[in-house]
Amino acid sequence: MKSFDIPDYYRSSIITPLKEFRRKKDKLKRDFTPTLLDFGPVRFLIARHFGFCYGVENAIEIAYRAIAENVGKRIFLLSEMIHNPDVNADLQSRGVRFIMDTKGGQIIPWSELMPDDVVIIPAFGTTLETQSKLASIGLNVEKYDTTCPFVEKVWNKAGQIGQKNYTVIVHGKPNHEETRATFSHSKEAAPTVVVKDLAQTQRLARYITGESPTEQFYTEFADQYSVGFDASRDLQRIGVVNQTTMLASDTQGIADYLKQVMIQKHNLGENPSTDQVDAYFANTRDTLCYATNDNQDATYALLTYPADFAIVAGGYNSSNTSHIVDLCEEKLPTYFIESEQKILSPNLIRHYNGHTKQEVVTENFIPRLSGSTGEPVTILLTCGASCPDATVEGILTKLVSFFPDARPVSEIMNEFLS
Repeated sequence: MKSFDIPDYYRSSIITPLKEFRRKKDKLKRDFTPTLLDFGPVRFLIARHFGFCYGVENAIEIAYRAIAENVGKRIFLLSEMIHNPDVNADLQSRGVRFIMDTKGGQIIPWSELMPDDVVIIPAFGTTLETQSKLASIGLNVEKYDTTCPFVEKVWNKAGQIGQKNYTVIVHGKPNHEETRATFSHSKEAAPTVVVKDLAQTQRLARYITGESPTEQFYTEFADQYSVGFDASRDLQRIGVVNQTTMLASDTQGIADYLKQVMIQKHNLGENPSTDQVDAYFANTRDTLCYATNDNQDATYALLTYPADFAIVAGGYNSSNTSHIVDLCEEKLPTYFIESEQKILSPNLIRHYNGHTKQEVVTENFIPRLSGSTGEPVTILLTCGASCPDATVEGILTKLVSFFPDARPVSEIMNEFLS
C-alpha cells in the first residue's frame, strides 16, 4: 500500500512501530488477535487494526501539500478535513479556514471567495451542488480534492444500479457530510432515499408493501428522498449502498431485511433463484471501506478477551469511531475520549456519552489502582480511522504513569520488537 507523507507529530514512537511490526508479520491481515503490552500492574490489549486509514492519510498529505504550495494565498476547507479535533485545529492554526460546518451550514459566504483562492475538498467528498457553486466562482477544486476513493466507490456503485433502473437506498446518517455527498451523486442516476437505521428501514418497507399510505411517505422521509421521488413507483426495484463508516452488521441487516421484503411481496417462494431476486433487489456488494471493516473485525476480536474497561479515542463526531464505541459498550465499561487530556487524574475521566451527546465525568474509572490485590488492571485500547497514533500513545503513557511500579515503556518496546 502507498506510503503517505504526513507530519511526524501525528506518528508515535510506540504505536507506529507496533502497527508496522504487526503488519509485516501478517501481510494478508488474517490475524486479528490484539497486541498485548504488559507493564506489570497494568496491561493493554491493543486492537490489531486502528488509526489513520488510506483515505485519511491521503487527505492529510494533500491538505498539508496545499499549505506548502500556496504560501501567501487564502486557503479554505469546505468543512472539517476529517472528524478529528487535533488535525482540524492544526490546519486552522496554519491559516486554513472552514467554509461550512459539518452539517452544511454556511460559515463563510460564497461571495467572499475569489478565483485565486485555494479550496480543499474534505475526505468525505462534497455534493454536486457545491461542486457547481465552486466552479461558477472559477475555483480549481480538482487539484486539492481529498475525497476518499472508497467514498467514490459507493458513488460509482449507486450510479451502476441506477442505470439498471433500481432505486438507491442509502444507509447512512442523513446529516453526515459523506451521506449528503453520496445522496447528491446518487440522485443524478436514480431515485434515492436515505435510511438511518433498521427501524426507519422497517417503516420504509411498509410503503414498499402498501401497508402505509403513499402520501405519508413524504412527511415521514422529509429531506431524505430525491426530488420527484414517487413512492408508489420508485420502490418496485431497489438496491442498498451505504455511508462507508456505518456498522457493517447494521448495513447487512438492512439489506437482508429489504431483500426478504421484496421476496415476500412478489411471492418468490422460500428459495428463489438469483435471477428472480435480481428482478427486484440489486445484487450490491458491501460498500464499507476496508479500514472500517478491518477496525470493526479487530474490535470484535479484541472484545473476546477479558478486561476491566475499554478506552476508545477519536473525534466525538466521527461515525466510524462511534460504532466502535457501541460495540465496546455492549461488553464492558467504555470511555470515549478525544485525547489524554480528558484523563483528568487517576480517579477522574471526562468522556463522551453518545446517547446524551455530551461529555460526562466518571470517578474511580480504574479499578484496583492501588495494586493491593496483585491482579493487574487490563485495559482494551483502540481508536477510530481518523485518530493519530500520537493520540493513542499519549493515552497509553498517561495511564501507565498512574502505576508507579509499571515497567518502563522502553523495556516493553525492546521486548516486543526483539
